[in-house]
Amino acid sequence: MRASYEPLRASSRRRESPFSWGFLGILVLALELLLPTCSDACDDPPRYQSMKIKGNPKPSYNAGDTIEYECRLGYKRIVPVLPMSTVCQPNNSWVPPLQEACTKKACQQLGDLINGDVVYANGSMEFGSQAHFKCNAGYYLIGSKTLFCELTGNNVEWSDNLPSCEKVLCKPPPKIPNGEFTNSHKVTFEYNELVTYSCKPSGGPDEYSLVGESKLICIGHDKWSSNPPECKVVKCTYPNVPNGRVVSGFGRKYLYKAEVKFECLAGFYLEGSSTIVCGADSTWKPKIPKCIKGAPPLSTKPTTSSSSGVKPTVPTTSITTSKKPVSSTSDDDTPIKGSDLDGGLIAVIVLTVRKCPKLGCQPKSKY
Repeated sequence: MRASYEPLRASSRRRESPFSWGFLGILVLALELLLPTCSDACDDPPRYQSMKIKGNPKPSYNAGDTIEYECRLGYKRIVPVLPMSTVCQPNNSWVPPLQEACTKKACQQLGDLINGDVVYANGSMEFGSQAHFKCNAGYYLIGSKTLFCELTGNNVEWSDNLPSCEKVLCKPPPKIPNGEFTNSHKVTFEYNELVTYSCKPSGGPDEYSLVGESKLICIGHDKWSSNPPECKVVKCTYPNVPNGRVVSGFGRKYLYKAEVKFECLAGFYLEGSSTIVCGADSTWKPKIPKCIKGAPPLSTKPTTSSSSGVKPTVPTTSITTSKKPVSSTSDDDTPIKGSDLDGGLIAVIVLTVRKCPKLGCQPKSKY
């Protein structure tokens, strides 16, 4: 039994050995092929904001390869100059390590803006910056409000010429029918200059009213502060309010902006506004009120106390036992007037009197 068992074990080991050694051989061969490739190539060359690689970049770089950089468009070399070339090393690095060796080019300084100001964004005139322009009061800008420092070939220049600030002048304001304005003989008006409109005589029973702004100001290039007014007859009807009377604003005629105030006779209340004005369309604004017979409707708003908000209202239909003020005494014999009593205490007294009509009846104490 023992002699037959040992040969079987030896046979099993011989079958496993060839497979294991073959697998290890393939693994070692793969490592030998890969290791030289990884050690001979550098990573991609570093990228920079102000520089780019001269010529076309290679797909891969081996030890000893040199690359050179140049400034991008809109940039120039920094002075003193810094290195702009580097070499691929066997340890997969680039030596020397580079830093930004270029800086932005600058546009030429713009001249002074007469009667205005030049503001450089971020205080810079470098490639990509902006210049903003603003005129003084009484002047307006002719040209671009903003210029950009941009590429022109291999150099940088401003996107347009320097603008200018011209004096604000206005043409005469419009003429209006039945009216005129001051200094109408002038051809131009300066900044902040004022004209005043007025109406001519109507030649009829009712005079013209000036509707709109009477004074216009030159506030910009050919720009007035408002539209011109109108001169026309504005006349409202007599404001008749039955059961009412005019308090102020009496007159035979009611022309533009005439104001009338009303009140109602005794036994009537006013519905609407007590004051009305004659509008530009010859109608009363707001409409004429009415005097309605009776008492005005009670307000639904609760009475508000100055200290604790809403205070309940004591009913006015309570029974009065005497025309004299109710008085009582406190524990310290100090008289208390009925006007100082709380509404709730008055109600208790009234109920007590109703339950005890006879003089001899005394309310029982709860205590």
